[in-house]
Amino acid sequence: MKECSHLAALPVSEPAPQSETCLECQAAGTHPVQLRLCLECGHVGCCDSSPLQHGTEHFKESGHPLMRSYEPGEAWRWCFVDNVLV
Repeated sequence: MKECSHLAALPVSEPAPQSETCLECQAAGTHPVQLRLCLECGHVGCCDSSPLQHGTEHFKESGHPLMRSYEPGEAWRWCFVDNVLV
């Protein structure tokens, strides 16, 4: 099983969400399918099933490797660099 090399570098406490929805989707007039929270800075972006994939775009622009689901009742995490659930 592949390991994530970035998990140990996470802040001790999770960052506060910068918003309650994907602001990029709001500005573009689209609707997010599901939301993702950047575990480095708190950016909230839409998932890859959403039309504009702002969560992945945030990773590409910022280099922040880890995010988690920002959906109620979900807590799984994903590392974009290692392509693994953590």
